[in-house]
Amino acid sequence: MRRLVLLLVVVTALGLGVWAFLPRPVDVEPGEIALRTIDAAIEEEGVARIREVFTISASMGGKLNRISLHAGDDVRANETVVARIGPAAPALLDARQRAVAEAAAAAAEASVQLAHALLAQAEASLGFKSAEADRSHLLYQKSAISKRQLDSVILEQKTAFAALDSARANLAVRERELESARAMLSSDETGGVERCCVELVAPVSGKVLRVLTEDEQVVLPGTPIIEIGDPANMEVVVDILSRDAVRVREGSDALITGWGGAPITARVERVEPSAVTRVSALGIDEQRVEVILALTGDDKDRRLLGHGFRVIARIITWRGEDVLSIPVGALFREGSDWATFVLRDGRARLQTLQIGERNDAFAQVLSGLERGDKVILHPGDRIGDGIAVRPAGVAD
Repeated sequence: MRRLVLLLVVVTALGLGVWAFLPRPVDVEPGEIALRTIDAAIEEEGVARIREVFTISASMGGKLNRISLHAGDDVRANETVVARIGPAAPALLDARQRAVAEAAAAAAEASVQLAHALLAQAEASLGFKSAEADRSHLLYQKSAISKRQLDSVILEQKTAFAALDSARANLAVRERELESARAMLSSDETGGVERCCVELVAPVSGKVLRVLTEDEQVVLPGTPIIEIGDPANMEVVVDILSRDAVRVREGSDALITGWGGAPITARVERVEPSAVTRVSALGIDEQRVEVILALTGDDKDRRLLGHGFRVIARIITWRGEDVLSIPVGALFREGSDWATFVLRDGRARLQTLQIGERNDAFAQVLSGLERGDKVILHPGDRIGDGIAVRPAGVAD
């Protein structure tokens, strides 16, 4: 009896040892092959911008008055005065320039005096010639002189008239030269309101985006002063890789996120026909293409979206409904093919397949699997072909 009990104990211990070392099914997370709607998309960073930004520049050189407008102020087309430009103060003269100007002024004064003298000489000559002409008329009436002598005297009188007009014009020129020379020596000390100002008005209605030149200063023609745009006329520009740009079509749907507000719907308005070279964060040269997105969502959703804001744009390149699909987490590479582990009769079976379009969650199944098949998500190193498995959470 004792031996029988001992034998039972030994057999039980051996059975428990064998049971303990028997391979147990590996817990796995199952996924299902089913019909789903799949959107393939390209996601890149972009920038929101106002479609038409107007930069108002100085139309003439002069003294710019201080700008009273600030960023965010409303402006109306052809009504709001955004800037005023008046004449600038004359340049200061150094010692040499002042000496030259003083000499020029003195010469101008002498020229005026000379012009006065020439005018007096011309007036005296005219008086003499006029008296000669009067006497010649009386003598000619008495037949004391010939017709030729009378004509000669009249010609001299007309020449004296012309000389008088020339002397007067010469005096006026010399007086203007004197004024010009004196103006070079004097500064503008009127102290009154500037007589002329050029007013620059807003070309469009909208808001002030930036004031580029705010303080009062002397500006040159073409100096940028202020930027104006209409926030309601907003678009998004996205730089995408050239190999992705060939998949984007005009009119494709897009979604704008990552700007701090609610997602905004958009559509592709234009794909630029040329690419530019950009250096990535890793120092790699990339060919990038600009894609312009027109915002189509409700205006209330984007009223806080501003010019130059960073956004995330998700552009839909392909969409399929009721597509046989597999979770991306179940896929892995088997050589050059895509493969997955299928749950069949409690074991994992290696299955190769062909996939089409895909996104971050699902991939289109072209062949190799059927609807309703169960696959293993995120298979680890313990999973192999023929390994016993069981769905996580199912008891032995």
